[in-house]
Amino acid sequence: MYEEYVQLLQKAADINNAAAVLGWDQETYMPPKGAAFRGRQLATLASLSHELVTSPRMSELLAQLRTDKGLDELQKANVLRSNEDHDKNSKLPPAFVEELSLLTSECFNAWIEARRQNDFGIFAPSLTKMVALKRRQAELYGYKAHPYDALVDEYEPGANVAMLDRLFDGIKQQLPPILATIKAAPQVNDDLFYRHYPRQQQWDFSVAVLKTMGYDMEAGRQDISEHPFSTSFAPTDVRVTTRVDEHNYASLLWSTIHEGGHALYEQGLPEEQYGLPLGAAASLGIHESQSRLWENCVGRSEAFWQYFYPQLQAVFPQQLADVTATDLYKACNKVEPSLIRTEADEVTYHFHVLIRYEIEKQLIEGTLQVADLPAAWNEAYQKYLGITPPDHKTGVLQDVHWSHGSFGYFPTYTLGSFYAAQFYIKAQEAIPTLLTDIAAGKTSDLLAWLRTNIHRHGRRYYSDELCELVTGKRLDPTYFLNYIKQKYTGIYGVRF
Repeated sequence: MYEEYVQLLQKAADINNAAAVLGWDQETYMPPKGAAFRGRQLATLASLSHELVTSPRMSELLAQLRTDKGLDELQKANVLRSNEDHDKNSKLPPAFVEELSLLTSECFNAWIEARRQNDFGIFAPSLTKMVALKRRQAELYGYKAHPYDALVDEYEPGANVAMLDRLFDGIKQQLPPILATIKAAPQVNDDLFYRHYPRQQQWDFSVAVLKTMGYDMEAGRQDISEHPFSTSFAPTDVRVTTRVDEHNYASLLWSTIHEGGHALYEQGLPEEQYGLPLGAAASLGIHESQSRLWENCVGRSEAFWQYFYPQLQAVFPQQLADVTATDLYKACNKVEPSLIRTEADEVTYHFHVLIRYEIEKQLIEGTLQVADLPAAWNEAYQKYLGITPPDHKTGVLQDVHWSHGSFGYFPTYTLGSFYAAQFYIKAQEAIPTLLTDIAAGKTSDLLAWLRTNIHRHGRRYYSDELCELVTGKRLDPTYFLNYIKQKYTGIYGVRF
């Protein structure tokens, strides 16, 4: 019986991963005229997968497996999570699943064209339909307090507006004084990032960084996309994408390391659990903890650049002729309000997430209309960061998430940063030589620690449960606050 359940889920996974390959191609290599039929193909696959996981036979199997005394602990965990998924998936009619998939392709292509022309008006009609569909999805799922609760639960099971409001209220109280203290100090110069860095040399160096992190290039690859992302078709085939700006080296650097962190998680999931809950990531918050840990705790560390700076200077001798390793380390950690979330520093980053969270809630509850989104976006950026985007491309059109219908995703970036700090401190305790290892270009012990403590569990635990298992405590933002205070005390010579 368990074997039949596994076969059904793995068949659904095959379909979903085939769709993921088409989605990856859609964002990397698909010719423009392929958009219409690609949307149809993805919708067909989404319907087939949904039919399998909500089929009467799957319902029968799960009902029987719930009371099967012969299952081991891992099998019981798979059945438990599958029942949760089945209950949720069964609330969505097949026609709705197909409609959502078709609209996602339409919406994504409209977003691409809107960015090309720097005109939100091109995206607005499709986004209006998407918001309406996501409201409907929230109603189909059901919720107790706020429709957004039903959507965020897809990405971070157990999270809700009440919990997130408390989290972001803390950010509003605790980060502004830190930001003010840093702004009052002598400022860091990051001009070195905005010199001319040829595309191919940037690319080659980014691949070297990925390999040093432990990314298996025999089980993955890096490509170019409009918005950096990672995707996985199996632990043995995990792709990352990035983007290159020859006059902003930071753009590729942080995107590559961030997506590489996601990919390492996917490559570390147990192959024997393919297609099953224990073969998938615990949550998007935990997923983001891996990308933020590698991007910030490792990639923006002084130890990281002790190893990589001589190599970077050898690749760009003219651009970095007047730059020291310390200069580069400080430039990597410059704190300054900016327009682009993916390139933001570790302090102001959470205001970018806060802005999106508040806007998403308003869109889903109906207190903000899509037509008013650019004005609301600009107003929020002025309120929280004191800056106003000069155009749509660097403002409301900068993120791909809403074109995918990913309402509820953005809060996981902040959750992930907080989990990352907590995990990284525990990793340092477990690996006393961690900083000297990183300074020598050795990250294998850190990756092994993450594999053992986080990756191998898949979805066996909820995020807070996993955090407590790994660190001895549930999520505690104090770890993140202490981490940034310690880092920026050294960089800016301030006291908090």
